[in-house]
Amino acid sequence: MDINQQSTINIQEKSNLIWNIADLLRDYYKPHEYGKVILPMTVIKRFNDTLAPTRQKVWDTYEKVKHLQVKDGFLTTASGYQFYNTSPYDFQKLVDDPDNIEQNFNAFINGFSDNVIDILKNFEFSNEITKLANGGMLYLVIEEFNKKEAYMGPDVISTVDMGYIFEELVRRFSESYDEDAGEHFTSRDIIYLMTDLLLAEDKEMLINEGVAKTVYDMTMGTSQMLTCMSERLHQLDKEANVLLFGQELNPETYAIAKADMLIRGGNSNNMKKGNTLTNDQFKGFTFDYIISNPPFGRAWKVEQKKVKDEHNLGDNGRFGVGLPKVSDGQMLFDLNGISKLKDTGKMAIIHNGSSLFTGAAGSGESEIRRYMIENDWLDCIVQLSTDVFYNTGITTYIWIISKDKPIHRQGKIQLIDASKMVESRRKNIGNKRYDITEECRNIIVKAYGEFKNNAVYEDNGKTCESKIFNNEDLGFNRITIESPQYDSEGNIITKGKKKSPIADASKRDYENVPLTQDIDDYFECEIKPYNKDAWIDKSKTKVGYEIPFTRYFYKYEELEDSTVIAARLKGREQDIMNAMLKLFMDGES
Repeated sequence: MDINQQSTINIQEKSNLIWNIADLLRDYYKPHEYGKVILPMTVIKRFNDTLAPTRQKVWDTYEKVKHLQVKDGFLTTASGYQFYNTSPYDFQKLVDDPDNIEQNFNAFINGFSDNVIDILKNFEFSNEITKLANGGMLYLVIEEFNKKEAYMGPDVISTVDMGYIFEELVRRFSESYDEDAGEHFTSRDIIYLMTDLLLAEDKEMLINEGVAKTVYDMTMGTSQMLTCMSERLHQLDKEANVLLFGQELNPETYAIAKADMLIRGGNSNNMKKGNTLTNDQFKGFTFDYIISNPPFGRAWKVEQKKVKDEHNLGDNGRFGVGLPKVSDGQMLFDLNGISKLKDTGKMAIIHNGSSLFTGAAGSGESEIRRYMIENDWLDCIVQLSTDVFYNTGITTYIWIISKDKPIHRQGKIQLIDASKMVESRRKNIGNKRYDITEECRNIIVKAYGEFKNNAVYEDNGKTCESKIFNNEDLGFNRITIESPQYDSEGNIITKGKKKSPIADASKRDYENVPLTQDIDDYFECEIKPYNKDAWIDKSKTKVGYEIPFTRYFYKYEELEDSTVIAARLKGREQDIMNAMLKLFMDGES
């Protein structure tokens, strides 16, 4: 049996075992609440078993340094990890004293290093300890976790495998939330597509030069995007130096992310809690890669004052470019991400369709699109299928932002319609009816990498289409067309020495003229023949950008022949007449 197969078996067996412990909770917890107990208990048990070989050394060190104000360094050195526990208890000693289980377990918890205590605090685990103790379940849960088959030491379960076990538990508990799962968990099929798009053009360089990269997720949820990026980079270079950074607003999902990072042996101090829009925990940082699935269609009214204050700082803040409507703040995350990309950095971010076109020229949304495109940072947009997320069935898009496009991509934007590149699931999870399989992903990434215009890729009846546009193809001038006021005799009313016509505001009109077309030529051809007295108020001209994705990939379907429609209607009429005759005949009999 190969190592990978053994790892898969270990992960499945251990996650099933832990999952089954949740059966003890059914009388006091709803299924979607099991994670409140099982996830922190898994973290605690992993740390308990990991620290077992160095426990005595930590105790001895603690006796020597407990009077010092700064002692963390000594204790982490003694434990050999980024965490430790100075209490006299472990799971076996807890089980040996059932009469004092709550008191002793709390003492055990309080003996952990601050980073672990912070995780448990954000899980609000102290509330669950009390609830479990009052229900007589605390001892039973600890006893189950202390069984031989529940051992989780690194001599049996590697850091990588433990990370997967924890992730599998998070996934199961997330799915038990059903429609709410997507609030903090994006499925791996989507994440892998994002990672592979980010790395598609860097693979050769990374393999040749070795990997030393930083990765940031501004709305990290349970941190799965970060761990998937790390996994992909380590596949390219086993000795890769990958530093992960993330911020999350929700306390429980922040706790999961921080625990996951500790379990995987990473630096949990790089996992920060707080609102990215109003409490930026990485001010002044820049990163090689950014990968994120920010909330879309969600109002930012709570953050409005602080965001506007930062907007007023102009170039000294993240949001000087423009502000979207208060009803939807997703494009604020574009600006945050761009501000944190290195000059060679690249970002993959998920949006819904409104970011493509919402907002007229000069609006916040249009100005953000303009900022990306005129700086030549918008690289590619991939349209995904409907029903690939747990909590929404709408069409979504992956935007690739690149601060350093290769020469052949400069001045151009690639659009990929991958909406048909999915496989149906055997069982739906919330709104998720489709998966982006490895075969589908490879085709989408191939379409991105080959960078061909009007190219169609096909596999087993599924198609993926690529189109290439010049940056200016997506821009337009919004011109203001004025018409004059007329007096009662039909003469144009003027003002001033130059006898300039006075505009009639009620007749004001607007036209969007492609940037590739001259405004005056457009006016002479499209406006002047129908309104000979009109003029353009060029002082009001605004540049706008939108991405009419649907129009670009529209496929005309020829209408059904009218004779066929007429024949079908005639047939329906005859069916109705026959039914009525039968009804009346039955009534007479």
